[in-house]
Amino acid sequence: MANSTHKLHLRRKLLLWRANHRGTREMDVLLGGFARDHIDSMQPSELDELEKLIDVPDPELMSWIVGEAAVREEYRNSVTERLLAYRVRLV
Repeated sequence: MANSTHKLHLRRKLLLWRANHRGTREMDVLLGGFARDHIDSMQPSELDELEKLIDVPDPELMSWIVGEAAVREEYRNSVTERLLAYRVRLV
């Protein structure tokens, strides 16, 4: 049990680092802030969804966040919805 808890902690730590080091400052702030605020309460399946989002290129992810493009079907999930709602809170 302790080993799985440790692995989950390390996974959250890595995802948080990746969310904060996107390559563009705007995405560092948006995705990094979202991850900081939500990652501790995310279940492993939600961490999978976050990891998929982190792999989306910055310009595409930003276009979803600002509403210039629709979120691709394979990324429509609860974590993406929470990220879009988080963006609204920042504005």
